[in-house]
Amino acid sequence: MYIAIEGAIGVGKTTLSRLLSSRFQADLLLEVFEENPFLADFYTDRDAYAFQTQIFFLLSRYHQQQEVPQALESGNNLIADYTFEKDALFARLTLGGDELDTYFSVHNALAEKLPSPDLIVYLQAETNILMQRIAHRDRVYERNMDQGYIESLNDAYDEFYSGEHSGAPVLKINTNQLNYVANEKDLDWVENRIRQTLKVGPYQTQFFHKG
Repeated sequence: MYIAIEGAIGVGKTTLSRLLSSRFQADLLLEVFEENPFLADFYTDRDAYAFQTQIFFLLSRYHQQQEVPQALESGNNLIADYTFEKDALFARLTLGGDELDTYFSVHNALAEKLPSPDLIVYLQAETNILMQRIAHRDRVYERNMDQGYIESLNDAYDEFYSGEHSGAPVLKINTNQLNYVANEKDLDWVENRIRQTLKVGPYQTQFFHKG
């Protein structure tokens, strides 16, 4: 079983992935974003460093995703804190013209070689909450994060996962009122939603969550 956790920057993808890994007895595939040498410069000057940043992420994510078939063939469950398709979502926000065309010529060639998740869990949150979470984790290169960029990214995610999705099934979870680190009942509720969607027991058909 292959589950991917998705959502905008700061929504809590990695935290939830780690918490769910023990509950589903799953291996973890975590995005290696801090190794991108262009990332800090990108947040300072997006126009100047967008293409380098995006191509580095594209190739890095592709190399990571090549581990997926081997993990699944070994009989292990797998939880990832990103999807490969998210890379193109970011590219559409930051690139244009010839750079975007070049990006997609590489992306499309790589994407067809990779397996899709059995389920995408799309975590949603209001932009002001994302900004609070980004400030709370206090990563150096995110300290001057532009709220307008996060707003655009949040809107892009909502549009991408609205209506019918051509890839894997999508489970949407609003995290505005959730704190699965401090409140185990929140984590129980999220786990139950995933098990219900995948029809993987044990789960409760009626599981009330008060938020």
